[in-house]
Amino acid sequence: MNPLDDFLPVFNFSERHSIDISAPPSRIMNSVTVWRNEDDPLVRAAIRLREMPARLFGRTRQQHLDLADFTVLERRGDTALIYNLIGAFWQADYGLCDIPSTDAFLTPRHDDVCKLALGFSIQQGPHGTRRLVTETRVLCVTDRARRRFTPYWYLIRPVSGLIRRRMLATIREQSETSSCHQPQAASP
Repeated sequence: MNPLDDFLPVFNFSERHSIDISAPPSRIMNSVTVWRNEDDPLVRAAIRLREMPARLFGRTRQQHLDLADFTVLERRGDTALIYNLIGAFWQADYGLCDIPSTDAFLTPRHDDVCKLALGFSIQQGPHGTRRLVTETRVLCVTDRARRRFTPYWYLIRPVSGLIRRRMLATIREQSETSSCHQPQAASP
């Protein structure tokens, strides 16, 4: 079962990517939690380009949008991690709403926003590897929100996919590299 089904079983848009990693699930999930946009020059540039209209209109945020802006809905040990955002993502400043809890995310809304759930799950991969899967789902709460979000989705989706693939590659590198640098036990 997909862990996102517990939080956003109905959605209008989705995107899914995966990568096989030769590392234990705990190391992979820890790499997920520390990944930041700022660590990748191309991703950092894409986010800054996306946020340029906000800067031009004087609506800059304190920091650039990053995984730290998402609220954790749930972590299932080292098998799944679900984040969320609610906002009017087509707006220059993303129109983000405060989501203090899982209940706040699950509460029905009637305003012109979108609910976004971002999930990471670890499954058994081929040849003893683990497959890290990331899926993004977006539910447009109203028809008006869907009409506004749809062109934005088709504009940013290629860049979003590039960001996800680069994120997964970095997580794989961090997970596999840290396994190579484990201290060796002293010989007797």
